[in-house]
Amino acid sequence: MYTQSELLTTINKSLEALTYNEEPKGMYDPIRYVLSMGGKRIRPILMLLTYNLYKDDVGSIMSNALALETYHNFTLLHDDVMDNADLRRGNPTVHKKWNENTAILSGDAMLILAYRLMTESRVSDSEPTSLGNSALNQNLARALKTFTEATLGVCEGQQYDMDFETRNDVKEEEYLEMIRLKTSLLLASAAKMGAELAGASEDDAQNLYEFGEKMGLAFQLQDDLLDVYGDPAVFGKKIGGDILCNKKTFMLIHAKNISNAEQESELSFWISEKDFVPEEKISAVKAIYDALDMQTICRKKIEELFALSLDALEKVNVSSEKKEGLREYAHQLMGRKY
Repeated sequence: MYTQSELLTTINKSLEALTYNEEPKGMYDPIRYVLSMGGKRIRPILMLLTYNLYKDDVGSIMSNALALETYHNFTLLHDDVMDNADLRRGNPTVHKKWNENTAILSGDAMLILAYRLMTESRVSDSEPTSLGNSALNQNLARALKTFTEATLGVCEGQQYDMDFETRNDVKEEEYLEMIRLKTSLLLASAAKMGAELAGASEDDAQNLYEFGEKMGLAFQLQDDLLDVYGDPAVFGKKIGGDILCNKKTFMLIHAKNISNAEQESELSFWISEKDFVPEEKISAVKAIYDALDMQTICRKKIEELFALSLDALEKVNVSSEKKEGLREYAHQLMGRKY
């Protein structure tokens, strides 16, 4: 069984080895730039780890794993345009380094390249896919269907997220569905596709989907929590960003639901106030969260979702020993010792 560290190294080397057309440079250079920025490579690692539950030749689906990473970075590139973000992983975003039109076109090309990579599955490192290999084609067809549904779902989640920017009545269940689509769905699909490409049963593939989905939800809620209560040095960015931009997070929505009239009025004031001192707004909203014990409430929800994730993994019909790598990786993603 491969470790996540070994897979990360292999994925990064494989991304560096990807070849593109040399021209036009104005379209391909930004793609190389985006994929060279690094990252945790969570989605391809999940795919390779779940494939490795059943088969050892992870190199045979490396192109599929790279397809996921290419698609994920395409969504980040377009997100940066929509958010008018200046930086991504500490580097200038594509629309700042080049321009918006370049970012849109290069992003479109990344989506197409992702689909091209997804269809380049191989029987082994040396034997290309054959149309006569019906079993392999069936596995690839299953995975391609899952990938297509995920790519559309991510776009749906992005639209909901944009819609929520102008709404102050977002319900908790709406928020959870939005982050399921925008963030969790691709993690769930990565885990499922690894199983599908290995020819696993439908039950195993679905349980791995549930594992990735619930883990993804817990991961996003933890991100919400850290934005308020995290250590900036560890979290990697300033605390309170979600508060400053009135992002409809689990923390804000739940706080509004359980607040008294005075607290709800103050939250509404800070959400609607246009002229404010950032530190003052963060401090005021955080004080309400503290009074409502939102940190405990959010942690409880995270624990609940993470437990459901591990429960789904336990249902997968392979030995407990083989699942150890996935358990360890799940705990690592949640910042837990294992």
